[in-house]
Amino acid sequence: MLVVQVFVHVLPDQVSAFKAATLDNATNSVLEPGIARFDVLQQADDPTRFTLIEAYLTDSAPAAHKATAHYARWRDTVEPMMASPRTNVKYESLFFPI
Repeated sequence: MLVVQVFVHVLPDQVSAFKAATLDNATNSVLEPGIARFDVLQQADDPTRFTLIEAYLTDSAPAAHKATAHYARWRDTVEPMMASPRTNVKYESLFFPI
């Protein structure tokens, strides 16, 4: 299982709008057959920083996710809200109970 941790730094005046757009994306993402989990975390000591944890069941699931309308809507909506470009780290899951 591929797990992708995405790090996002949002402009302070965009936090509420970012949360709304991201929760819409996450709600739709967990309905995709190739996604096991899609967690949205807001940093406790800096509310402008978020982490998304995406767990994919197959090698093709990330590309399928990026081809969805909800992902495209999220990407285009949140891009101008970011204080810096988002980054990610990919992991191979060793233990991930579903």
